[in-house]
Amino acid sequence: MESIQTNALNSKYINSLLRPEENPFMQEMHSFEEIMMMYSCAIREVKTKFEVLNDDFSVRYKRNPIEFIQSRIKKPVSIAKKLASKGCPVTCASILNNLDDVAGIRVICPFIDDIYMVAEKLISQDDITLIEAKDYISHPKPNGYRSLHVIVEIPVFFADHTRNMRVEVQIRTIAMDFWASLDHQLRYKKDIPNVDMISARLKKCADVISATDLEMQSIKNSIYGQRYIPELKRESPEE
Repeated sequence: MESIQTNALNSKYINSLLRPEENPFMQEMHSFEEIMMMYSCAIREVKTKFEVLNDDFSVRYKRNPIEFIQSRIKKPVSIAKKLASKGCPVTCASILNNLDDVAGIRVICPFIDDIYMVAEKLISQDDITLIEAKDYISHPKPNGYRSLHVIVEIPVFFADHTRNMRVEVQIRTIAMDFWASLDHQLRYKKDIPNVDMISARLKKCADVISATDLEMQSIKNSIYGQRYIPELKRESPEE
């Protein structure tokens, strides 16, 4: 995924905005910077909600349902490519109107039921609107990829206005994240020999990891019991 890992707009990202080859939005520089700031603030709002939830569980249940959180904002070139692929104008206004994944958060959980619990806790909050949910855990991608994807909308309060901003949240276990990271590295290598065989081996690894996740969940339930397993309304993802 073309992105910058960020808690805010870091210096590397800011510097890339000044290079025409990396920023197709140079003609709207001020507007683009403002929009990226807005997405950065939206990430901060959603990330804080997960951090509060994790702290609450740590005190009340003596365990953490979240191992760590990553965040990113798409690079300008990736934003432009995504707009073009959707047949949308490559403009600043078009970013806000047509893209849901400019701002992204990845939440890594120890166990499968933690994934659905933290998602349910997030979307049940009064200021969060669920836009879309895709369950690639119950319905893995053909290559073996597993994760829960939700797109949420949250109001962000700025100096003189409030704007509803969308953030894509990917929630997965440590094992799912391990597989996805290695799969990404291997698939982005050019001229892979025996690509079909490699894909089959990666799929087999994904299935083994999934079975391990389920076994770890069973062990956890034996120790802690099923204290909280919510019912999240999950949609089967369309390929």
